[in-house]
Amino acid sequence: MAETTIDVRYLAKLARMNLSEEESTRFGEQLEGVMKHIEKLSEVDVSGIQPTSHASEVSNQVRDDIPVESLPPEGFLQNTPDQANGMLRVPKVVDA
Repeated sequence: MAETTIDVRYLAKLARMNLSEEESTRFGEQLEGVMKHIEKLSEVDVSGIQPTSHASEVSNQVRDDIPVESLPPEGFLQNTPDQANGMLRVPKVVDA
């Protein structure tokens, strides 16, 4: 990776932060350390690793997603307070 200087003042301005000179120096050193770690990560050979959608094993999946027959409209509508033409009626909501 080419030597790059990080403009801490510019980043602080984007983040709407007011940094003292001491803070700018300290954050600049910390950002350089982060960039060195990223450079090391880019050197790792990941060609034999299968891509994943989760970083860890999915454990909360209880069952397969199998389609089943849904509740018939009559069963659903029998408990509704207001209905018309086989559909549930709800109050009109309009924000002016």
